[in-house]
Amino acid sequence: MEEQKPTLAENPTAQAEEKSPEEENGPKTYLKAMPLRELADLENVKTEVTNGNIIILKITPLANKSIQDVSRAVNELYEFTEFIGGDIARLGEERIVICPPKIRIWREKTPAQNEPLPTAA
Repeated sequence: MEEQKPTLAENPTAQAEEKSPEEENGPKTYLKAMPLRELADLENVKTEVTNGNIIILKITPLANKSIQDVSRAVNELYEFTEFIGGDIARLGEERIVICPPKIRIWREKTPAQNEPLPTAA
């Protein structure tokens, strides 16, 4: 004879025993793209990264207003990312990626100037 699980009405703690996939695997990590329009947007970026999300930040909107503010923003984000143990890198001229702790950005190692380049042959 097959054993049946008690229903919620028969066992009110049954719901607490069953975990959702998110509870079993931890909170989900999202990859989000955001524009940086002003320095005040940095707080939203920091909150998202603190919550475990990866942010691709487009800096062009702020750069069109003030290059000095972009420099200030990038320095602040770098210090924040270092402080929390995350990772940060530039993606081309217009974007920056910021990762929470436990997520690393892969960087291709470039050969030293005096090393020969690897060949496919």
